Amino acid sequence: MQQHTKEKSGSFHGLGIAPTLLELLAKLNFKAPTPIQEQAIPIAIEGKDVVGIAQTGTGKTLAFGIPMIQRLSQVKGQGLVVLPTRELALQVDEAVRKIGQGLGLRTAVLIGGTSLWPQKQALGRNPHIIIATPGRLIDHLEQRTLRLDGVRIVVLDEADRMLDMGFLPQISRIFKELPKERQTMLFSATMPPEIMKMAAAHMKLPMRIEIAPAGTTAERVTQELFIVSRDQKFGLLEKTLETRRGSTLVFSKTKHGARRIAQQLRSIGVSAAEIHSNRTLGQRREALDGFKSGKYRVLVATDIASRGIDVKGIELVVNYDLPSNSDDYVHRIGRTARAGAGGHAITFAAPDQRREIYSIERLIRKTLPISKLPALPPARSFPREQYTYDDEPRRRPQGRPSGGVSRPSSGGARPHGRPHGGRSRFGGSRY
Repeated sequence: MQQHTKEKSGSFHGLGIAPTLLELLAKLNFKAPTPIQEQAIPIAIEGKDVVGIAQTGTGKTLAFGIPMIQRLSQVKGQGLVVLPTRELALQVDEAVRKIGQGLGLRTAVLIGGTSLWPQKQALGRNPHIIIATPGRLIDHLEQRTLRLDGVRIVVLDEADRMLDMGFLPQISRIFKELPKERQTMLFSATMPPEIMKMAAAHMKLPMRIEIAPAGTTAERVTQELFIVSRDQKFGLLEKTLETRRGSTLVFSKTKHGARRIAQQLRSIGVSAAEIHSNRTLGQRREALDGFKSGKYRVLVATDIASRGIDVKGIELVVNYDLPSNSDDYVHRIGRTARAGAGGHAITFAAPDQRREIYSIERLIRKTLPISKLPALPPARSFPREQYTYDDEPRRRPQGRPSGGVSRPSSGGARPHGRPHGGRSRFGGSRY
């Protein structure tokens, strides 16, 4: 794999973009390319395979969207963009249609949670670009409402997240349906070994563009850690929202937790909505649109939505629960400080979660500063509700063996060679 570097020009001119597209970018007030756009666009316009590594919020959609639109006017085929979540698919569709609005560009969005019939109608209009999640794309292939032999350009966006979500078999199936003669672009915020294997198997001498090392967080996001017992978490969240008045994104580990946090926030007078996989697509869109418009001050989400929330001006991200793996920490806090803006990220961790914190610190190559707990409001009593979410384990009678494999800790891989001590950070007077 070849490494590519390019001197910064500070303008979309000189990147090989056609005059008509340059005019459209100017009308949309895109003045200067981001680093990933500046380096990826010229290579992609030439038709070369690209592996792009860049942190979240750096403009990867235009980095592949502009070359795809321009090249489809030359190669006379279809483009395919595959993404892990519905929200990401809708956001990419919106961005691509903005660029191609004056060119008669037709798109089709294939995502779960919606009827197949309008998607079949959109496919019947012979779209230039198909934007899809893996599962729904496979549905259309199996029902023979879609063939991929006309695809000339394919993009895998957020490829690492797709692997985390277990989509490797679907991606392999999709590649089998694609023609061998094609341009392939792969974009990711991190670069685990599985991504390199995928690139080697399905790409031809790809150019590697790495804007920041894997695990690099957004430059202008400040980070803070509180060591707090689980029963004090909501009180700390309440106190945080009193002292920081801006729009806030709160991450929960489970769907049950997201719903509970949102309900508790509403009960104390904070406008809050929730996004997770048990919400319908309409409910998720209403929550996201309401968060963007200011109807909801707080949006509570699970990691399934962590890369599908592209909202400018999020001032604060709160990790109410630690993520299931360290990479998701980077994606979560990347929801703030987007496109050069500033932002702040606060993480809540229990005293027994030091290994998970060490794993995050090892990935981002920084030590998270621990802040002293403020005076917290008295613990509140909330009505208990019945939940039927799949991610909540069923209660077992005490003493009954589970019979299964024990779950891994929530922090992903244990950092090698790191001592288990750390009592100065997680014990005694430090919290």
